Order: sequence, then C-alpha cells, then structure tokens
Amino acid sequence: MARRRTKKRTHVGARNGPQNAVAANSSATREPKSMVIRIGAGEVGPKVSQLVKDVRSMMEPGTASRLKERRSNRLRDYTAMAGPLGVSHLLLFSRSTTGNTNLRLALTPRGPTLHFRVERYALCKDVRKAQKHPQGGGKEYLTAPLLVMNNFMSPTVDGTQPTVPKHLESLTTTIFQSLFPPISPQSTPLSSIRRVLLLNREVPKASRTSNSSKSESEEDGAYVLNLRHYAITTRRTGLSRSIKRLNAAEKMLKQNRKNKRGLPNLGKLEDVADYLLDPSAAAGGGFTSGSETEVDTDAEVEVLETNTRKVLSKKQMAALRSSNVDGKPRARGQPNVEKRAVKLVELGPRLKLRMTKVEEGVCEGKVMWHESIEKTAEEVKEMEKIWEARRRDKAERKRVQKENVLRKRNEKGARSKKANGEDKNARDGEGEEEEEDEDVDMYEDEWDSEGLEGDGELEVNERDEVANG
Repeated sequence: MARRRTKKRTHVGARNGPQNAVAANSSATREPKSMVIRIGAGEVGPKVSQLVKDVRSMMEPGTASRLKERRSNRLRDYTAMAGPLGVSHLLLFSRSTTGNTNLRLALTPRGPTLHFRVERYALCKDVRKAQKHPQGGGKEYLTAPLLVMNNFMSPTVDGTQPTVPKHLESLTTTIFQSLFPPISPQSTPLSSIRRVLLLNREVPKASRTSNSSKSESEEDGAYVLNLRHYAITTRRTGLSRSIKRLNAAEKMLKQNRKNKRGLPNLGKLEDVADYLLDPSAAAGGGFTSGSETEVDTDAEVEVLETNTRKVLSKKQMAALRSSNVDGKPRARGQPNVEKRAVKLVELGPRLKLRMTKVEEGVCEGKVMWHESIEKTAEEVKEMEKIWEARRRDKAERKRVQKENVLRKRNEKGARSKKANGEDKNARDGEGEEEEEDEDVDMYEDEWDSEGLEGDGELEVNERDEVANG
C-alpha cells in the first residue's frame, strides 16, 4: 500500500521571510556578528592562517567559522556582503612587505577602524603543548565568552599629557564591548558562561610629559593590549578524595563508558566504609598529586545546589502550616549551599597588540589618531579642508551618477514606449490591408441563383427569350 504523503509547511514561519526582515536588520535587537578575514589569502603564510582559525574559534558562535577566502577577494567584496549577512565587525589580518602582521578591527558599515600591529602571538596548539591537562573540545564554544577588560582608561595625572585622547579611549572600549552580546546578571544563566576573554592594557612605563622625549614613549607603546582566552572549570570542594572518585565513577557508569580505568577497586575490602575512612586506600598508596590538593580559598565560590523537589498540594501545605507553631510552613528541602572551586584553563590563542592608528570609515577615512605622527593646529585645519573637498567631490559624483541613472532609465522607457507604438501601428496597417483583400475576394466570389456570373446570365436569358419567341 502506498504511503500517505505528509505535508511540509515550508512557507509558514520562514526565518528569512519579510516579517523578520525588520528585526534582522535593526541594530538594537540583533546580536553582533563578526568575520575574521585574511587579506591576501596566500600571502600571509601558514602561521597567520592558523592564527586566523584560532581567532575564529575564539569568536564563536557569532562568527563565520567556515569562511574561505580567495586571492582575488578584496575588502570591498566583504563590505558589500556585510550588510545582507548582518555582519557588524570585521577582523582583517594581513602581512606587510616588511614582514609585520597587522590586525584591523572595523565596524560596518560606517566605521571607525582600529589598526593594530601584532607584536607577539601564540597559537592554540602551542598553548596545549605547554599544559599538562589541556582543556577544550567540549561545549565551551556553544556560547559567547565573557569579556573582561582592564586598564582601558588611563588615569589622569597632573602635569602629564595623555598619549591617547580620552574620547578615543572610550571609543576603543565601546568597540571591544560591542564584539560580544551583552550579559545581564539577572537573566543570564551561569551555566552559559563557559569562557573568559581577558583584555589587559599595559600601562606605559614612560608617560609623555613636557620634559620627556618622544622616543621613550614610542619604545613602550602608547596603547598595548594583551589578549588571553580561558575556559572556566568548576569542581566541588570540601569532599574527600574517596568520595570524589565515587562521584566520578557514578558519572562514568551513567555515560556507559567502556573504559573503566577511573573506577575504584573495592574487591579486597569487606565494606565500602573501609574505602571511605581509610585515606591510604583511597589514595592508592597514600600519595596524592599536585592537581588533587585543595585550592586556595580565594578561588572558592558558594552556589546553590541544583536538586529536584516535589511540588506539594494545598492540603499538604496546610498540613505543614498546622504542624508548625508559628503558622509558617516548615522548612523542607532547604536549598543546599555548596562550595565550588573555580579554575581557569587557557585555551589560546595569545596576542599582544599595539595600536598604531584610529581612522574614520572602514579602512578609508580621516586619521583620528596616529601613534608616531603628531600634527599642529594649522596642519589639522589643512587636512580638514582637504577632507571637506573630498566629501564635496564625492557628493557631486553621487549626484551626477544619480542623474545619469534616472536619465538612462527615462530614455529606456521612452524607447520602449516608441517601439511599442510602432509595433501597434504596423499591426493596425496589416489588419486594414487584410480586411480590403477579404472584401475584394468577397465581391469576386459572389454568384447568382443560377450559378452563373455577370454577363453570362444575361446571354443565357436573351437566348431563352429568342427560343421561346
């Protein structure tokens, strides 16, 4: 018997339909999305290519992790597709002719753009090799990391001139904060915070004063950031080693693992109490490793233990109130507060970034700040005049282009109307000629009742009269 067809309503609730178009394009409701790109895909080298992959994993899940670049791709190709795809940030890695690795962080579609020089970096595989127990490969990358920033605003000291203006420092802080979705302490579940992205700004050793030289401040760097990426791990504290091993064995049995190396051997003991009370039996010889020792109290936090409780009916709640003298329900199943040790395990990559300049637009605007170039007030005015002339020329080109587009569109419409009119007249002329031909044929094909035509009928009639006469 044929199987009945099941309807699939693909047209209902489409995610890319017109109803959700406004919500997807509104900047207030959408989550930030980023693209980590290699500019000059084959020219940056294998190390920088691997660094790009590591940065993509760090930016997950709000990034294009499977993006593939080509040598023919240019920056305008990515900026043109950033709007339809909802991309808000572009991280552009490139390598200069001198061998320096550069990073540009740009906001789409109007900028600004932060230029950094990557002074040092370490890949994820290098970080894992240096660890005894590396972490990663689980559910850490399903949610965005928690962003922690330190020393982004330089303190103001009397007699010192800030190397980076205050408004640019606040702008840089806002740009980095907008890389990831905001976190609400009231509504965000703690289980979703599995990673930490730490950005620490190094305080310049030699602050630029009126008496200090410029070369000293350039050696230290005006704006240097250190980036670290960690995974958050927690474990219970206050438990003996034997109980920890039993808890781990219970988890292994629930997961149906074939490897039973972590299960304690209780075959030689008469009772499980011997295993719990004898520290040498739990330690397997009385020795413990450094990772099994108790952590410092600073790394411990108190959280509520998650357990299920039975929902009581009204009669049961009334019975509980009557059993208590105060009239309040007796404490049942009070939430247990447990202590957990918080530990950070580095995932990588490591980056040391030195900001070189800030410019307007997406990599093609006016330079707002430069690390090694300072201009006087007159030079700034001259640059403002140049940029104002460029803006006027750009606006004029757009106006002329718009007029040309409208003119060509109107000419095309007029040509199409004229062609449609000529075709109609030609069709009308052909129709009149066909009607005239039909009339001529109709007159030529006329026959009388005798089946003869024209003068032939008269001759026949005259001949009949002569014969009868």
